[in-house]
Amino acid sequence: MRVSILTREYPPSIYGGAGVHVAQLVPQLRRFVDVDVQCMGEPRDGATAHQENFPPGANAALRVFGADLSMVDAIDPATDVVHSHTWYANLAGHLAGLFLDRPHVVSAHSLEPDRPWKAEQLGGGYALSSWAERTAYEGADAVIAVSEGMKKGILQAYPQLEADKIHVVLNGIDPEEFKPDHGTDVCEQIGMDPGKPSVVFVGRITRQKGLVHLVRAAKHLDPETQVILLAGAPDTHEIAEEFNLAFAEVKQSRGGGVVWVQEMLPRASVRQVMSNATVFACPSIYEPLGIVKLEAMATETAVVASAVGGIPEVVVDGETGYLVDYDPARAGDEDFIATFEKTFAERINELTRDPELVRRFGQAGRQRCIDHFSWRTIAQQTVEVYRAAIERHAARSTSAPPA
Repeated sequence: MRVSILTREYPPSIYGGAGVHVAQLVPQLRRFVDVDVQCMGEPRDGATAHQENFPPGANAALRVFGADLSMVDAIDPATDVVHSHTWYANLAGHLAGLFLDRPHVVSAHSLEPDRPWKAEQLGGGYALSSWAERTAYEGADAVIAVSEGMKKGILQAYPQLEADKIHVVLNGIDPEEFKPDHGTDVCEQIGMDPGKPSVVFVGRITRQKGLVHLVRAAKHLDPETQVILLAGAPDTHEIAEEFNLAFAEVKQSRGGGVVWVQEMLPRASVRQVMSNATVFACPSIYEPLGIVKLEAMATETAVVASAVGGIPEVVVDGETGYLVDYDPARAGDEDFIATFEKTFAERINELTRDPELVRRFGQAGRQRCIDHFSWRTIAQQTVEVYRAAIERHAARSTSAPPA
């Protein structure tokens, strides 16, 4: 079987969970099928890269569509299955499926209808990204959801889809790459004291990741607890203003022990910071599953996370960490948000005050990663989805009325 993986991100240029997913999945898929990769950005080894530069100066979504068209043209006609990841590559997968008469498989890492704040970032491009995603999902022969929560979300966002073409294949973790690293050189370089309790966040500054809630929650944390943020540049000017204000307030109120690292650290450095953290925080307001929590758990770090999307399928409340209820429908309710932030801080305090509980949660978390989130198993399950997509595509082709 020959498979073409279509993605925006591919090593060494990775900035989000979907990119990590593709980077980990491809080597394992190659144990079972022939794989080529079509990605976006600068040329790199192991993939055919397509520039997001046409039309020049256009809205970002239009330039992504230009790269999508280039992808379609580059796919080998002998390919048996095209498999796209995120809306950035969904249009390429849909068009390639039509152009080559091949089954198209979509991996759902997030859903545009659940991320309306992206209109701040993309402007009219958000309507285009939403259209591309919806069209691809409707036309796909199979959709892979990275959690049961994501499957429910897909059916809510696109109720016209046949439920039997949605397959749940969880995200994964390489426990040999992410394992406890109790070196301290990276921590010391960024200003983190491994000898003191700490809460660490790793991710982008977006509405989705909810970082502003953690920063506001910090005013309720015990004074000796360090707040370590490995967080890249905000998506938009509006998010930047909101976050910078909250960060300035918490830094002033807490004095030292508040660190914001804006540059993207190498994965090995992130692993060390996670390993030395007392608690890993995930205050997301929307999360299909989230690989970064698996990475933290694999380093034997306890997790406090919001109970949204697929997170409860990763973090077991009271066993590998704590879950804090969050209702997206009440995002505009100031009292509810204040309670969420205070409760989030209280759960972190429970852990930073109890080293034995932290140790127990951390060990249980790593074992859960080993037992349930193997990339080899995920690759095998993905190949089974390819076979189902091929059968479905063949059945659709034979049942189609003559032109």
